[in-house]
Amino acid sequence: QVQLVESGGGLVQPGGSLRLSCAASNIFRLNAMGWYRQAPGKQRELVATITSGGSTNYADSVKGRFTISRDNAKNTVYLQMNSLKPEDTAVYYCKAEARRSYTSPVYDYWGQGTQVTVSS
Repeated sequence: QVQLVESGGGLVQPGGSLRLSCAASNIFRLNAMGWYRQAPGKQRELVATITSGGSTNYADSVKGRFTISRDNAKNTVYLQMNSLKPEDTAVYYCKAEARRSYTSPVYDYWGQGTQVTVSS
């Protein structure tokens, strides 16, 4: 069973920083990975994605503040979040496009989510 385990969420003051991590296990091949977030009463939205080759894409709301990166040897994706704002408060989810085995198709797998709260 593919597992995505997230860590690094928490409470931070406006202007502060947090680093989220998401480690994938039981993976045969990992393609694109990304971070999404969902605030109370809102739909889940894309934050940032990164391909296996390192190409990145960001939501306009986080450009210049957040940086996504990955360590392919560790099957891990990171999200460095700087200059955090109260509107960044949400549950952050990791997503991975992956194949579980040589013969399995590519599926989207999701982590359990980690809470990020930006408040003074």
